Amino acid sequence: LLIAVKAFEIEIIPANRIVAQIGKRLILTCNTTGCASPSFSWRTQMDNPLGGIVNNHRTYSTLTMNPVSIVNSHAYVCTVFCGEKEKKEKSIKVELYSFPSDPIIEISPSLVAGEPATVICKIPDVYPSHHLEVLLKKEEQVLHEENFYEDDSTNTETKTVTYSFNPTAEDIGKEISCVARLPLPNMDFEPKERVTSQKLNANFGPQNTIITASPSNSPMEGDPLKLTCVTESNPQPQIVWSKHLSDESIQHLIENNVLSIPRAHFTDSGLYICEVINLVTNKTEKATVDIVIQDGPKNTMISVIPATAVKEGETVTMKCTSSGSPAPVISWKKKTATGESEKIFQDATLTIQNIKSQDLGLYECEAYNQFGKEEKAVELLVQVPPQNVTVLVYPSENVKEGETVTITCSTYSNPPSQMVLKKVHQEKEIILPSVNGTFILYNVTKNDTGRYLLDVFNEVGNNIKVIEIAVVGRLEKPDQMIPLIIAFSCVTAIAVPVVAILIYVSRKAKLNGSYSLVKALRLKV
Repeated sequence: LLIAVKAFEIEIIPANRIVAQIGKRLILTCNTTGCASPSFSWRTQMDNPLGGIVNNHRTYSTLTMNPVSIVNSHAYVCTVFCGEKEKKEKSIKVELYSFPSDPIIEISPSLVAGEPATVICKIPDVYPSHHLEVLLKKEEQVLHEENFYEDDSTNTETKTVTYSFNPTAEDIGKEISCVARLPLPNMDFEPKERVTSQKLNANFGPQNTIITASPSNSPMEGDPLKLTCVTESNPQPQIVWSKHLSDESIQHLIENNVLSIPRAHFTDSGLYICEVINLVTNKTEKATVDIVIQDGPKNTMISVIPATAVKEGETVTMKCTSSGSPAPVISWKKKTATGESEKIFQDATLTIQNIKSQDLGLYECEAYNQFGKEEKAVELLVQVPPQNVTVLVYPSENVKEGETVTITCSTYSNPPSQMVLKKVHQEKEIILPSVNGTFILYNVTKNDTGRYLLDVFNEVGNNIKVIEIAVVGRLEKPDQMIPLIIAFSCVTAIAVPVVAILIYVSRKAKLNGSYSLVKALRLKV
């Protein structure tokens, strides 16, 4: 069998003269046939930097220029080795141009009939600019022609053509055109001509600026709200939305003729400003609208100064705040003994001077408007030191040995009082706390004679009563002494009276006919 063997050949794709636009992407492909394992390399004829990325594959190699820049204006050579002896080269020239966009026309100052105006035509990023030709036309009339044949720029540049004239009233509405041409010989690209036109308009405004609110300027909370700024201006103005804040500062919002709020919130209420700016006429006009978001009372809060627990005689100020639109009406109620609420005051601030115990209780603040109501409550506590203390000694303060003495006390206080009984003029002072609220002296002896201090106290004050107890004579069994136990009872106006008698009988406390309170109760201070 005869097998045809292809000859070793190379080609570059694209094969013909390459015309590339600066800023675009260009891929050169060097392809081989007739060689199983070719070896590729790329260079420029003048050994300049490649300005691209080489990727070698089995039978072809690519040179990618992304983006194409002025450094890629070269003849590129692809060299291929097939084995050690066979070598082939191919070159291709890359020619560049840049003509990416239409001209830009600017007319300044604002066009007013009879006053000088300047037309400026800018042609962005041109290369090579020495072939550029520019025409300024009014309708079909050529106003100005300019070329850049003498330009020697070596990179892309924006070229500018300027023409001044005095427009007439008849020129209003006519078109000014800027025609830019880049006729590069033997270079196949499109377009080679770009045109931009602009009508000669009389610039004015802004004027007659208004704001429309949809559905209204008093929507319900949660509803959508759309504010539209409408004005008359030429050219189209810049529109800036802002809002007056409560601290008199201005909050910048958006630059658009429509301000949309998908779900209006109470905090969206306020004065909105639409500022319209015509950058050509250098004039500004503003319009405002007051937006009130309507809703029932919410965020109702009570603050109490100085605190919710105060001493009798102090001044208490309770302030109720609530948000809502219209502004809620605030009133105060107090829970009565029957559990019902009684209206006592209508205003945000309730002040109670020289507070008394009957002022304690549950106070309710009610915030109300046409869209609903909200209530908050606070418990006011009035602290009262022990007062109206009454002490009863039974059977009397003068008793005989062996008798039992009961001491009872009644008082009013808030919070409830605690009591201790102290016997003075002892080598070691004895302090007896109340045990279940009752003090009882069993089988008293002469040693129990003396002055006792009854200290009634709570968090805000105390009251001390002095009791003089005298023990004389002896009832019976002088050789025996029954230990003394003291218990104390106090009944307050707030707590339910509790009388518990602690009887402590111990025969271990006989001390040669005399009684030791310290050893019996073992309470030392």
